[in-house]
Amino acid sequence: MKRLFPSANLSIGQCASVACVLEVSAPKVGNVHPGADFEDLTYAHFVASAVAIGPAMEAAASQPLGRTVLDAIRATRQVVQTNTNLGTVLLLAPLAAVARHERLATGLGKVLANLNADDARDVYAAIRWAHPGGLGHSERFDVFGSPPPNLLEAMATAAQYDLVARQYVNGFREVFDQAAPWLAEGIEAGWSLADTIVHAHLRLIAACGDSLIMRKCGAELSRQAARRAAEVLAAGPPGHPTYMGLLAEFDRWLRADGHRRNPGTTADLLAAGLFTLLRG
Repeated sequence: MKRLFPSANLSIGQCASVACVLEVSAPKVGNVHPGADFEDLTYAHFVASAVAIGPAMEAAASQPLGRTVLDAIRATRQVVQTNTNLGTVLLLAPLAAVARHERLATGLGKVLANLNADDARDVYAAIRWAHPGGLGHSERFDVFGSPPPNLLEAMATAAQYDLVARQYVNGFREVFDQAAPWLAEGIEAGWSLADTIVHAHLRLIAACGDSLIMRKCGAELSRQAARRAAEVLAAGPPGHPTYMGLLAEFDRWLRADGHRRNPGTTADLLAAGLFTLLRG
């Protein structure tokens, strides 16, 4: 797969920050972007968060994964007072930890296989620190309780209702097999980067629903979001009048009800896909 900017020689920390900025800068349905802030969350918050996590991601290959996640969330909280990037950080940290000379898919397996109780402790602390929307209590591996000895076991339990957790147990399948290739397809088709990101976002919602919507609004609304995304995609390519009209309608529907239908988890997957292309 080609790099996003073939002539660029970005560090890992820069890849992480640029990926986050590109993701939030595209006018994705239901999400914050330069033309659409939420009442308590703005485009500037996301950009500041993207810059803040750079040093932690740069150090990822030389320290435990849990430390990277916790450092990144603590750095984020120095610039914003609400959760902007927990899901993204949880996805980027294992990818950033892969040695630069290794293929991501190969190195990722080693990173995840080496997770231990200390990583679980730090990741649980980071989740509590970020306090993401829709976070409730669970019977097993509750983040408000004691961390488990095995982080992957907790991720496996959460995988049935959380797309980010699912990546830890399926080898980042949705990132490597969907998000990154779909972004590459749009670029190779000659679409603008913004159109490419928006279209890939729709494809992810259509394929997976969105687990943030599911946590906050229920499984049926997540399925409804998937159906609406599929309708937009069936209308034609980016720029087609019918596509653009249905895209605007879908965006309005997602923003109704105080932004509770925000498809944030699929946006996290996009950031990870963009990182994959930037890293090369």
